[in-house]
Amino acid sequence: MIKLHHLNRSRSLRILWLLEEIGTPYELELHERNAKTNLAPDTLKTLHPLGKSPMVELDGDFMIESGAITETLCARFAPNMIPKAGSTAHQRHLEAMHFAEGSVMTPILLNLYVGKLGEAGAPLHPRIQEELASHFAYMESILRPSGHFVLDELSAADIMLSFPAQIAMRLNSPEVYPKLAAFVEMIEARPAYQRAVEKGGL
Repeated sequence: MIKLHHLNRSRSLRILWLLEEIGTPYELELHERNAKTNLAPDTLKTLHPLGKSPMVELDGDFMIESGAITETLCARFAPNMIPKAGSTAHQRHLEAMHFAEGSVMTPILLNLYVGKLGEAGAPLHPRIQEELASHFAYMESILRPSGHFVLDELSAADIMLSFPAQIAMRLNSPEVYPKLAAFVEMIEARPAYQRAVEKGGL
């Protein structure tokens, strides 16, 4: 049995979308951010000390971290979304899965939080913008002619990289990163993605 604890306006949407793509039965519990602080509610902390979302209950065990959740769900329910172990594609898959949270999210989060500092954060902005541009350009460069990141059909890497790709489009015009723009348009048109948004919100 799968139960997803989903937080509105969070990267948890990726896991909700993945579950809709996989098509295996799951239960959804919605958690709402505090309207004033924008922080996650204490209900998540009653389930896990870090109070993180996405959080999945899988066969009674709690799991956090989007990459670990995506890898586990795909391995069990959609192995076609992960390249064959030992292949070059699998190496690219592993790199993309870690890049999504371990590299590109750093300048994205810095941009968000430093932006709240106003003039105090001004000295940091050039470096942050440089890092954003570098990481988004890298993502643009590794998209395949098919429009996907690792395979020529939807894979776990596409799920994980969907969020930073969407952020790239929020911060830039489509002309700057046309391949990323096409990727975002493609994934947001998928029926499973649209069902996830309907159920969990953006």
